[in-house]
Amino acid sequence: MRNGLRLALAFAAVFGVVSLAGGPLAAQTAATPSATGIMIKGKPYVYDPDNAQDVMRTCAGCHGDLGAGGGGGVYPRLGGLNADYLAEQFRKFKTRERENIPMIPFAVDREMSEADVLDVSRFLSEVKLDTKPPANMPADGYARLQVMKRVLVVPHEPGDVEAGKAFYGADCAACHGRKGEGRVKKPPLAAQHIPYLKAQVKGFLTGARAHDDLDILRAKTPADWTNLWAFLSTLQD
Repeated sequence: MRNGLRLALAFAAVFGVVSLAGGPLAAQTAATPSATGIMIKGKPYVYDPDNAQDVMRTCAGCHGDLGAGGGGGVYPRLGGLNADYLAEQFRKFKTRERENIPMIPFAVDREMSEADVLDVSRFLSEVKLDTKPPANMPADGYARLQVMKRVLVVPHEPGDVEAGKAFYGADCAACHGRKGEGRVKKPPLAAQHIPYLKAQVKGFLTGARAHDDLDILRAKTPADWTNLWAFLSTLQD
């Protein structure tokens, strides 16, 4: 990723999200590299927190400095997700098993090597996002902006929350956790942006993205989905 740093900085600058050492990216990163036991092309992989910051500068243009998501919920929250799950999804983007147009310029070995994938996945997995602003917000506008970068906000959706809860309990909880917290490579649905989740369900139903239990999804009505979104949007309360 170091070879693509100039592109990354230019991309991030367009969106006004460049964070240099000592900013919020640095605050969330381990101080020293650490061995992992993973081999890449015959060489031991060592986590590089500085490289993780370089990679994250590119991701920040859409997903935010700390992976809280953006674009009104179009770009998903990545902060706090399981590192193995994140790495698996990055690899799927690179092989085009999972397609996403904004990812195409970056999901190539030239811009995102396997070490880059592992570094940024670990960085993101260690991010801790708040779901509510602190009680004592700073008065300074810029300081308030920096605080809010660490806050994930999922607006409430209309619908029958109890019906959505029943849908979730019957058909989703076994894989995604009783409270939507996720299970290793089954991602959390709690504290995830609803527009993103809607787009993924559409992708499952149209065959654009694979799902293990497609028959369950196809059996649901539009009202069922509306109620599920209503329920999921309450899980970070």
